[in-house]
Amino acid sequence: MKTMTCNQLGGACDKEFKANTFEEIEEMSKRHGMEMFQKGDEAHLNAMKKMRQLMTTPDVLKEWFDSKRREFEALSEDE
Repeated sequence: MKTMTCNQLGGACDKEFKANTFEEIEEMSKRHGMEMFQKGDEAHLNAMKKMRQLMTTPDVLKEWFDSKRREFEALSEDE
């Protein structure tokens, strides 16, 4: 298992996500983001605005996801 935080994934807090694959981490992050959206959490809403800006340029968004995937893959396995 590897661990990444909401902040590492472009979010706004230190909540940790633990998973075996980047896809699992990505899904956990999305669910967390939806929860924070529903709660109206201002910090997360601001982070979501930044993500929406990335989404307007497909190449930039792809590079961002690729960099996060590389970051995940470079992590050591949790003890």
